[in-house]
Amino acid sequence: MMKRSWFVIGQWSLVICMAQAQSVRSLVNSGNDLYEGKKFADAEVNYKKALEKDITSVPGHFNLGNSLYRQDKFDESIKSFQDAVAKAESKSAKAQAYFNFGDAHLKSQKYDEAVKTFTESLKLDPNDDDAKYNLSYALMKLKEEQKKNQKNDRNKKDQEKQDQKKQEQDKQNQDKQNQDKQNQEQQDQKKQDQQQNQQQQQQAQQQKQMSKADAERILDVLKNNEKSVQKKLRQRVAGRPKGEKDW
Repeated sequence: MMKRSWFVIGQWSLVICMAQAQSVRSLVNSGNDLYEGKKFADAEVNYKKALEKDITSVPGHFNLGNSLYRQDKFDESIKSFQDAVAKAESKSAKAQAYFNFGDAHLKSQKYDEAVKTFTESLKLDPNDDDAKYNLSYALMKLKEEQKKNQKNDRNKKDQEKQDQKKQEQDKQNQDKQNQDKQNQEQQDQKKQDQQQNQQQQQQAQQQKQMSKADAERILDVLKNNEKSVQKKLRQRVAGRPKGEKDW
């Protein structure tokens, strides 16, 4: 629950000329009118113009944070509330700035930061029931977030264990497949070697048989040649001329 816009916040010392001070106040007041009319973007423009003229304007920072908050620009509003806290002097002003600071953290689901800022607000204004309620709410959401994170961490660890187990199982399966493949390759190579040896033995046997057959043919040729030679010799002896007579 956000506090209402801060339209008048005490008195601050005039460190610039009266005309410039009137201009800053006029811009802030115009921004307040636009804010009340729910024209938050236009109000934002006026507050920023006021801060361009006087960066120390606490109402400018505070109400700029409110206009940004209403536009769901929570991160930007946090910066403005932070500036308002830093520049505010009175306890009540700081307490209000811390309150809206914490509310912006709640909207951003930054529960840890919300707890811190609501605590700071209560230090300055211990009787603020709204701050007490929001602090309790922020603590509840923080505990829920922590439990959720713990559960997510457990689930993550369980998933990591499952993934590791699966990786180990996959590695074992892959190793088994590789071993089976290696064994099969060895068996195939052994079978191939056996077939090659058988082929070599068959070829050697065939060559041996061929060599025996060749030897027999050669013997037959020699025998035939011997018969032919002997026949020719007999023919030559039988038909040779007689020698001349002696005188």
